[in-house]
Amino acid sequence: MLYPLRFEPLFRRYIWGGRRLETVLQKPIGNQAAAESWEIVDHGDDQSVVKFGDLAGQSLRQLIEKYGEGLLGVNVAKQVSSDTVPAYLQNRFPLLLKFLDANRHLSIQVHPDDAFGATLDPPDLGKTEAWYVMAAEPGAKIYAGLKPGVDRADFETAVADGKTEDVMHSFEPAVGDCVFIPAGTMHAIGQGLLIAEIQQASDTTFRVYDWGRLGVDGNSRPLHIEQSVAATDFTRGPVQPTVAKKVGANAEELVNCDKFVMRRHRLNEATTIGGDGKFRILAVTAGAVAVQDDPSGRPLGLGETMLLPASLPLLDLTPEGDVEMLEIFVP
Repeated sequence: MLYPLRFEPLFRRYIWGGRRLETVLQKPIGNQAAAESWEIVDHGDDQSVVKFGDLAGQSLRQLIEKYGEGLLGVNVAKQVSSDTVPAYLQNRFPLLLKFLDANRHLSIQVHPDDAFGATLDPPDLGKTEAWYVMAAEPGAKIYAGLKPGVDRADFETAVADGKTEDVMHSFEPAVGDCVFIPAGTMHAIGQGLLIAEIQQASDTTFRVYDWGRLGVDGNSRPLHIEQSVAATDFTRGPVQPTVAKKVGANAEELVNCDKFVMRRHRLNEATTIGGDGKFRILAVTAGAVAVQDDPSGRPLGLGETMLLPASLPLLDLTPEGDVEMLEIFVP
């Protein structure tokens, strides 16, 4: 029987990571710095594993194989099993939720869309994503989209001259900003940001500029110039934070696209969630909230995440003081 699911995080240790996953979000990253905490993922060998309850020890992939529509919902189960999805990608949980600690700049990069991803070997989904800023050091920047008027030729010239940064649109985000990055958008997360990210369940990145630094092996990390140019939508232009749209007494919609919907809830009294046949991802960005039928026996706190299977009934949420929480689902 399904119930609210918490998973063990998977840590990624890239050269730009730091220690805020531990110091701010209380993640057990160990002695080494960590760049990302993959909270909910079903991508090849990268599998979230249930932490509490009767299903503890089972992977997200195993849950989908066993429960299918009960976990995903009827519509999403049909989508992920459709013949339009390459066989290698069928029956996969469609989203990936992670936290990122940008102790240094991430590379300037772009992700392919679904059509481009399907041509790769092995094929992958495209990667449309959205970022929620949880912490920002003074002067920290987000690079999102190209400056107005920059076309393919301008971009290729800038890359060849080592001036990629000069053609990137950038801004200094505030805590609580949400930035939507559709596939094909050139982007980078700058040093000094702690980010919650929701994305398609893809791990394909084309790196175009890496700030001239060396990897842990003393060599420059590979660049993917030709693929980056091919994947980029040069009509998109600069990207700004999204404008929140009020959708309830305590909820705002931050992103609504064909891949996912992301909402922000600010709670200080009991409410309910779910019960409509859709799975939901919850991520707490401030405070703590108790979720009905959670087998862990404790509130969901800062930096903790949960998957509510689609078959669950309407559930009670009981905040402890003031709570801010992200809710993510497939439309």
